Amino acid sequence: MELSQTTTKKQANKEKSSISLLSLTVGSFAIGMTEFVIMGLLPNVAKDLNVSISSAGQLITMYALGVAVGAPILTVLTHRIPQKKLLCLLMMLFILGNGISVFAPNYEILMGARLITALTHGTFFGVGAVVASSLVSPDKRAAAVSIMMAGLTIANIIGVPLGTFIGQHMGWRASFGSIAIMGIIALIGILVFVPKMRQENTGSITGQITALLKPKLLLYLLIGALGNAGLFTIFTYITPLLTQITGFAEYHVTWILVLFGCGVTIGNIVGGKLADWKLMPSILGLYLAICIILTLFTFTLYNPIAAVLTIFLWGAASFAVFPGLQVRVMNLAQNAPALASTSSHSAGNLGNATGAFVGGWVITHLDITSLPWVGAVLVGLGLILGTASYLAERKLQQS
Repeated sequence: MELSQTTTKKQANKEKSSISLLSLTVGSFAIGMTEFVIMGLLPNVAKDLNVSISSAGQLITMYALGVAVGAPILTVLTHRIPQKKLLCLLMMLFILGNGISVFAPNYEILMGARLITALTHGTFFGVGAVVASSLVSPDKRAAAVSIMMAGLTIANIIGVPLGTFIGQHMGWRASFGSIAIMGIIALIGILVFVPKMRQENTGSITGQITALLKPKLLLYLLIGALGNAGLFTIFTYITPLLTQITGFAEYHVTWILVLFGCGVTIGNIVGGKLADWKLMPSILGLYLAICIILTLFTFTLYNPIAAVLTIFLWGAASFAVFPGLQVRVMNLAQNAPALASTSSHSAGNLGNATGAFVGGWVITHLDITSLPWVGAVLVGLGLILGTASYLAERKLQQS
């Protein structure tokens, strides 16, 4: 009888943890959707607000900059707020930003709304990872974090194509309205299902910041930023690229983004296994693969079938590198894992912002068909830095 009660209690706790994790996953899904959905809606937004495609692309730049700057600042300012309360506050801010986007009468207000939304991004994932790992036993923490982060991946497969479909048929404002609704669902889930947790001692902010200011750590944050810059130089303008150059109809872009999302999911799984096998060789090998794929995209862009295949491989390779880079950054910042995780998101989004800006510059001053090879150059810079660092480490170990 006692054994049966214990088993029942464990099962109940497991179910509670699963529901709590699901609430966090919904939140990460909503955040992933709001970050990426605008790529498929750039022409619609530009036309409605009477701005150029490159100007509309700066909405992505501002979002990425908001994450890059806002995440570390919010982490520092809110490190004493209880985690559940902080998650709720972040999700309320997220809902507010998307709500303003729905009714934004002009480009400037939409830009401000994107900035408000962006402030929640990095801190939510940083705090969410800590909460997710606290909901399960120590031997299942990595799996719990991956479940929470899966929302971001699922957003690329389901959320972004769905949001693009809604925006193209009901107007881009409806897309942001659907994201706000997802935010409300996530907020309710966090309020009801995520338990209150004892606030752990996070250490001094000065000590954590000092741990981040290691030259090698900063180098790998730069390498990650360059990789993201290469990705977003092209991905920001994927809709006009596919419609104007490859010749796809606008509604086809939705399904191409689904395929890209499938590549992203496969890449995440394979990338994690590769990183566990050989960390640095896998990172450098994947960066080399991305360079080759983007260089090929310069030529396959003109053939619909070849272009779609290239996009799938590009999505897989680009996101396969993320798990390894995250592990590398965490290994180099053992005394500040939470802030390091947040800073990794910040660096990545700084790369996103740079890529969106560079892509806009390329369209204005070169040509939209130049986007793939420019992206390859940016990733190549990251590959050169990573290779130089790896060779220097090996030489030091051998001496």
